[in-house]
Amino acid sequence: MTFIKITEQPSLYNDLEKKSVLELLTEINAEDQKVAPAVQKTIPEIEKLVTGIVERMRRGGRLFYLGAGTSGRLGVLDASEIPPTFGMPNTYVIGLIAGGESALRNPVEAAEDDTDKGWEELMEYKINENDVLVGIAASGTTPYVIGALRRAREKGILTGAISCNPDSPVAAEAEIKIEPIVGPEYVTGSTRMKSGTAQKLVLNMITTGTMIKLGRVKGNRMVNMQLTNQKLVDRGTRMIVDELSLSYEQAKNLLLLHGSVKKATESYKNSK
Repeated sequence: MTFIKITEQPSLYNDLEKKSVLELLTEINAEDQKVAPAVQKTIPEIEKLVTGIVERMRRGGRLFYLGAGTSGRLGVLDASEIPPTFGMPNTYVIGLIAGGESALRNPVEAAEDDTDKGWEELMEYKINENDVLVGIAASGTTPYVIGALRRAREKGILTGAISCNPDSPVAAEAEIKIEPIVGPEYVTGSTRMKSGTAQKLVLNMITTGTMIKLGRVKGNRMVNMQLTNQKLVDRGTRMIVDELSLSYEQAKNLLLLHGSVKKATESYKNSK
């Protein structure tokens, strides 16, 4: 069966340069509304992946994201937000992008075409069967991702793939296949648009679901967030005020003493 890239199919719209700004924005928004339903259809696969990640992280495992271009940047972004949001060390969720750090801001020519490079980079982290590898590739054909998934699966590592084309070569190498099919892009082939949005939604679900099940959220609050600015100190203080019925100043002092909402509230309750 011939593999067809829906992400590369012609846009449903034409003569974009002749449209008004309002027409352009209205049509882009109309296309964006197709994303959430496409992601919704993949929830059973995301559930399997999150369950597998939680099991492995509870025994010391890690989650690796691997991608190129926009897909790689989204993986690095999601990984980088775990420490400040959930107070986890940056060694638990790791994002790798073809071409390395410079590729986050600038295109690195042909970096994604190296089938061996992804696995070589993972080996630098001593990836093992306690870990999980998620390959991200909107097209589903990125050699950098395909090669890494293939080697990881051979080594008994749980693998997942996120692609916006059905039955892609990337998905064929993964145990768990997450395929939000969002259709052709508004600008033909520009997968930073709907495909990127779909990938971001899926990544949000993966790590947020994982961190909640690992006890990094209480109720609906980020009780382990890092206090990296005044906004977050204020947010944490108000959480403690609500939880312990203390004055704002008492709560703030308690928070700054212990460094997190969770530690502050636990210490206060244990002292009573």
